[in-house]
Parts: sequence; C-alpha cells; structure tokens
Amino acid sequence: MAQESHELSRKGVLGQSPIFTPAVIDDIHMKAELGRYRMRGFSMFKPMPHWDQLMFLPGTLTRFVIEGYREKCVTKTVLGARFARKPIELDIPVYITGMSFGALSLEAKMALAKGASMAGTATCSGEGGMIPPERDLSTKWYYQIIQSRYGFNPHHLMLADAVEFFIGQGCKVGLGGHLMGQKVTEQVAEMRSLPPGIDQRSPARHPDWLGPDDLSLKIQEVREATDYQVPIQLKLGAARVYDDVRMAAKCAPDIIYLDGAEGGTGAGPHIATEETGIPLMSAIPEARRALEDVGLSDEIDLVVAGGIRNGGDIAKCLALGAKAVAIGHSALMALNCNKEIPGVTDYEGTIGVPAGQCYHCHTGRCPVGITTQDPELRKRLEVDSAAERVYNFLHTLTMEVQMLARACGKTNVHSLEPEDLCALTTEAAAMARVPLAGTDYIPGVTEARTLAEIKSLVSKHLTDEGSA
Repeated sequence: MAQESHELSRKGVLGQSPIFTPAVIDDIHMKAELGRYRMRGFSMFKPMPHWDQLMFLPGTLTRFVIEGYREKCVTKTVLGARFARKPIELDIPVYITGMSFGALSLEAKMALAKGASMAGTATCSGEGGMIPPERDLSTKWYYQIIQSRYGFNPHHLMLADAVEFFIGQGCKVGLGGHLMGQKVTEQVAEMRSLPPGIDQRSPARHPDWLGPDDLSLKIQEVREATDYQVPIQLKLGAARVYDDVRMAAKCAPDIIYLDGAEGGTGAGPHIATEETGIPLMSAIPEARRALEDVGLSDEIDLVVAGGIRNGGDIAKCLALGAKAVAIGHSALMALNCNKEIPGVTDYEGTIGVPAGQCYHCHTGRCPVGITTQDPELRKRLEVDSAAERVYNFLHTLTMEVQMLARACGKTNVHSLEPEDLCALTTEAAAMARVPLAGTDYIPGVTEARTLAEIKSLVSKHLTDEGSA
C-alpha cells in the first residue's frame, strides 16, 4: 500500500524546475544557514566546451606520416629566449605549475619536484615562498612572485631558473589566493610571516603597479636583479584575453602564461570557480592573435594551462599555438589524489564523498596526504614512489603527444598547427577557430572572409566600370 501511495504521489507531481534543481535548492539552504559563500578545492563542475570536441586530422595519402619506432619526434622545449641569457630548457613540452607549500604537504612538493626532474622538466614554487627540499630536488625551477609578497626572499629569487609574476589564475580570475587556517601550521606561518591557524588571503592585485608602465618597471627591476640571466614570465587568468595579452606584451616579458577557466585551486569560492574566466580552447587563439598583432608572436613564448588531462589535450594546445603546457591537478592525481587505497583510506567515512568525487582540498583532511599538513595523513604519501608515478605520468604524456604529432606527419611536436585539427561542434569550431569536421567552415571566420571577398569583388567591379 505504501508503495502504491508513493507511485500515486509521484504521478501527481507536475514537474521539476530546470533552474531550481535539488542541488541549487540545497545550496540556497546551506547559504541561508551559514551566512557565507561556500569554499572548495578542485576545478569547475559545470560542463563547458572542452578538448574532447576537437579531433586530429592525421596523414593518409595527402600527408607523409612519421614512423613511430624508427624516426625521431623532437620534444625539446626552450622557453624565454627573448631577453634571458639562460632560457629555461625542458626535455618535454609540459611542466608542473605553481602549487604552494601550505596548500600542499612537504611530501607532495618534494615528490612533484623529484618526478619533474626525472622527466627533465620544471616545477614552480607557487605562492608562499621557497622550501629548500623542493629546490634541492628541482633541476629546473620557477620562483613565483605574488600579490601579497608572502614568503618573498630576494636570496631565493637568485636561485631561480625562471621567475613568474602571478597576476591571476583561471579558476578564479580577479581574486587573490586563499589558504584556510587549518593548513597554516607553525612552519607555514613562519614562511609567510603570519600567525598560525588564521586564514591567509592574498590581495587581488599587486601593490607595486597599477598599469603596464609600472609593471614594466617591476619586470625590469627583477631582470636587473637577476643580471638578465633568467626568463621572466607573466601568469594571467583567461578573461579579456586579446586585450590582456596585448598589454602584457608591452611590458616586455619573455613568456606569457595563460590559465583557462578549467584550471584548479586548493581553495576558492565555489561561485568564482563556476562563474569566472573562459575556456582555454577559446583563449589560445585570442592570445596568438594578440601577439601577432603587436608583432611579437615569434619573440614571446606562450605557456598555457587549465584542465589538462592527457597527451591529446597537450597536443591540441601546441597545435593552437602554445609553446608549452603546465599541469596541476592531473599531476596531483599522479600522486594518488582521489584514489581509494585499500586498508589505508576511507573517503566516505572521513570526507563524506567517494574517491573520484573529492573536492575537499581546502579542509586539510586529504586522505592520501597531498593537500594536508596533518603529520599522520602526510605519512600516507611516500616521496620516492610518488615521484616515480609523477615521472611515469609525464613520460606517458610525452609519448602520447609524440604519437599524435607523428600521425600528423610532424618530426617535432612544436610543428603541430591548427591545420591538423577539426571540430565536432560549431561551438568548438568557433572558439578554437578550426573547421567543423567534414567542412571548411569556421564560424565567424568564414563569414568574415566571404564578406571581404564580396567587398573586394564589388570594389573591383566599380573600378572597372569607372575606367570604362
């Protein structure tokens, strides 16, 4: 009877709002009770156009393919040769992006540094300064300068192979960093000159500049301090990409780093992660157009990041015009992020969500010892074995990129180009500015070309009539 009543009540339901879904209603209830916005880690949850909507066009009869086991496909990547006397040289076109000690455990930072060095690539200090074990294990290392100056040390600056000015990140463009108090231990607090146990918030903008002229002076100041030895990189969140990149280029950096909306964070407002920025797929063509328009496309290198998962994603970034790709969350997954380890972890019991769905980086209760400062949880991350997994992941990514490049007839991964891609949807075609599969149609671009051709024909016709 109870079941029948339930079925009858279900039949009486008119429907469910597509706007006020159960998840939205639950979110409103929680905000009403807490009186604050919700914080979380990880990356964007809502669906958006992504790399899966692009496909490669390999060689057949019209393109000469490269034999995988007998012919080389070069992966060496040189960044920052514009002004730096010692540009950063990577064996592969991918490196580990900046993630701070504090957001990550010491063991995680060490494993990432060691794994990156094994693969012949770089890692980055992230926000909050240098920790000596990470620098010791890094053969190629970026030092990040952030808005708050937390942890900044001029002596550490001199140890860098490259310097990154952090201006914004893709998953929360326009906001500063946030480290929750439960992760601000005595050691983290000492590095950042903060009281322990208190939330650390970074300003949204740097105090040293208000515009490109000030930023140019600051870049020159750091360049002189490092004796022109190392590259200077500007990291931007992808938003008003064309204008931002044009302005950044005028500040004379060696490298511009563009972070798409798909990128992750260790802690940030859920609303900002969902509602700010643009997809990386749409940002890269805009950045290339901006650099071409200011005549610096061959001088300033473009590094990109944001939701990169595999070699296919990396190869597509290179084809659209990136020189290198930085990874964050996928590197953490190589450390065992979101993996249930039998006899060790219990995600549902300790975090409340199953492995594979955890976004609680901000809580400091990471079951696998990555995003935590808890001594007991940190023991679950063994540095050497974790570094081996990071190396294996980076090595596999590189092989995947080489495989796709060879299939497209390239002997160098940096020879990939937009001509090697097509799109499966009109959205992806419009954003990436590559043809819709099976056609030569690029939304927006094709129409503009047709209009230009019509104008040219009309002008020629009028000229011919006038001369007659």
